Amino acid sequence: MIRPDRRSAIKAMSGGAMLAGIPSTALATPAAKEPLMPVVQYHDRQVGELDIFYREAGPADAPVILLLHGFPSASHMFRDLIPLLADRYRVIAPDLPGFGQTKAPPRGRFTYSFDALAEVMEKFVEAIGLTRYALYVFDYGAPVGLRLAMAHPERVTAIVSQNGNAYKDGFSDQWGAWQAYWRDPSAANREACRASLSPNTIRDWQYGTGADPALLPPDGYELDIAYMARPGAEEIQLDLILDYRTNVALYPRFQEYFRRHRPPLLAVWGKHDPAFIPAGAYAYLHDLPAAEIHLLDAGHFALETHHQEIARLMRDFLGRTLPG
Repeated sequence: MIRPDRRSAIKAMSGGAMLAGIPSTALATPAAKEPLMPVVQYHDRQVGELDIFYREAGPADAPVILLLHGFPSASHMFRDLIPLLADRYRVIAPDLPGFGQTKAPPRGRFTYSFDALAEVMEKFVEAIGLTRYALYVFDYGAPVGLRLAMAHPERVTAIVSQNGNAYKDGFSDQWGAWQAYWRDPSAANREACRASLSPNTIRDWQYGTGADPALLPPDGYELDIAYMARPGAEEIQLDLILDYRTNVALYPRFQEYFRRHRPPLLAVWGKHDPAFIPAGAYAYLHDLPAAEIHLLDAGHFALETHHQEIARLMRDFLGRTLPG
């Protein structure tokens, strides 16, 4: 409590009124404020029997970027990238059926195939009113996104492929168990693929290979491991592993789409990816000679350690190629 006989002296010393003992000069509004980070919103959209979870940020009237995640992840893999793009773009990242927070029917009521995932994503983009968008495709997101592009080439303004394969050149020599399962879908070969879903494989092989451990946060792989531990998750993923052979069969059609429609394409590739090697990035040049290729000192999940560099490359590329 300040005694009345001292108020005038304090006011004189402070150069103004006091509020809880703080001089008014300390309460002055700064002349300029730092720009606020874009707000990311979280939504659900009903698509048939599915409840698609998605993240969204950015101005409603800005050019759209549709981010499609890979295996065994979900839209949380874009948690660091979205705020770096959303000042200029409307960024939308859904969880595919069988992944993340999207609610989908169990096996038997829903077919977990790449054709089905693409069909759901096509209905999703229509449900939220997207008519034009750039695609960011990663891992499983590549065959899903390229199906969308083939079905509606007029909608796709550009493609960013981050370790998203569309050529046999991109396969490493680590696909033996999966390829055996594709050739012979026996119970034994299915069981041999289960090791791909283990916590150690997710953490050490998928995330850890080629990544700087000092830069690799545990958030991504720990959440993926938790998602994989949910009842029924492994069987859904084993269904998709078998169906991955349909993606390889579609590679010639993907490549025909590139040649015919010439979408602007940026490949940003973690060069230490144990599954998709750098040759898969350079292979885009066979059909898109103007494609821009950048190899990063990163692993498969390059966004975990290099989101700032990828955002910079994307902003430069999209700023030159997208209308508006």
